[in-house]
Amino acid sequence: MPKEAYRLTKVVFTLGPATEDEAMLEKLILAGVDVCRLNMAHADGAWTRTMIRRVREVCRRTKRHIALLMDVKGPEIRTGDLKAPVDLTAGQLIDLLPEPGRAERGVLAVSVNYPMMGRDVSAGNLVLVDSGLIRLEVISSSPSRVRCRVIVPAKLHSRRHVNLPGTRVRLPALTAKDRADIAVGVEEQVDFFALSFSREADDVDILRRLLSGLKSTARIVAKIEDQSGMANLDEIVVAADAVMVARGDLGIEVPMEDLPLFQKKAVESCIRHRKPVIVATHLLESMIESPVPTRAEVSDIAGAVWSTADAIMLSGETATGRYPLECVQFMKRVAGRIEGSATKGYNADLPLKTHKDRLLRSAVVLAQELGDAGIVVFTRSGLLPQTLSAFRARRCPIYAFTDDPQVFRHMLLMWGVEPFLMDIKRDPEESVRDAFAYLLRREWVKPGDWMVVVTNVLAGEKTIDSIQMRPVE
Repeated sequence: MPKEAYRLTKVVFTLGPATEDEAMLEKLILAGVDVCRLNMAHADGAWTRTMIRRVREVCRRTKRHIALLMDVKGPEIRTGDLKAPVDLTAGQLIDLLPEPGRAERGVLAVSVNYPMMGRDVSAGNLVLVDSGLIRLEVISSSPSRVRCRVIVPAKLHSRRHVNLPGTRVRLPALTAKDRADIAVGVEEQVDFFALSFSREADDVDILRRLLSGLKSTARIVAKIEDQSGMANLDEIVVAADAVMVARGDLGIEVPMEDLPLFQKKAVESCIRHRKPVIVATHLLESMIESPVPTRAEVSDIAGAVWSTADAIMLSGETATGRYPLECVQFMKRVAGRIEGSATKGYNADLPLKTHKDRLLRSAVVLAQELGDAGIVVFTRSGLLPQTLSAFRARRCPIYAFTDDPQVFRHMLLMWGVEPFLMDIKRDPEESVRDAFAYLLRREWVKPGDWMVVVTNVLAGEKTIDSIQMRPVE
């Protein structure tokens, strides 16, 4: 792949009926997607195993490998079944029953699957149903009954999703289905697990302990989807390995006008803590049905790219949409155009905690002084490229070499990092020569290009860190 194909912002796509056949997968992988998302809200273990193996087979055939992210469903609150849809009128009373009970005369009663709801909400709280299309105001609450008033007319169907904005809900971090799905993902060596409705650091720790017990080194992506997640953002970012700004539910839970501010805050927190961040949901929603996006969607993608989010994600656009390949191509075109307009610069505000951090900052500054030089780095954990990525150095490719296949796939989510899988020799100089030969062979560089190399050097019996300025030979 030539150097011109180098991208800073990574692309995540969601697998579904529109993209699950091998022919379409091959097109998407060759088009440049970096991570495949498996949405377990609509999947079971058998389908998941089949899809994971299919993706990997297509990767082997195309000789381009992508990472796999399992997005576990998480706990959710839903209304119960109805005999038929109900038309709700403004001002109408409706009872939500967290415990089995009877309808009172003249008041519609609908069950909900959250037993603590009557204890958690109080008069004046909002209850949002069906992605916020139905807005209810709580009039009174008891352990067995939550009486609400309908704010605007709407039609209520069976099993609609319920959001309780501003209410601290007491749901478990993982359900029985989540644990079963995670077990399948671990067996199939999934690279990332996304934890839905991450409300506090303890939620992440619960998943971390489960993965540790299953001997998995997969990374955890905490999904920020409600006000509790935003309130505890920094502690969640520290506890997790990456973050997803899930704007679907988050946009229901918070005032719509605050959503861009929360997205900006989440991206900035992740960069400060050196954690990858994904901006997700509705980036190209119109392209589920339309072959071209709206102008607003183009600007939305551009905003995420300008903010230097590590990745942008497609959901329904590629899971069920009519134009999945076009979505990926369009997203890449917009990202490439915005990235190409950037001038030199880097994140000079990144906190420097160690001498190694200062060495990596020096590598970034030197690479930019050389004029768009790349940085070559070797890693067995991914931490050095992750720090280099957090500097957000424009026009400065980071070529990261590792001999660990899973670390290679973890780096596919990092802004500005182009990972390569290669044997790393005991002699650092031999590894440098091998890396240069690899980049030349793949046409990422040409002879005479300057590189800044972050590597160990042997000084007698000691191994010391170094940065070197070298031409490709």
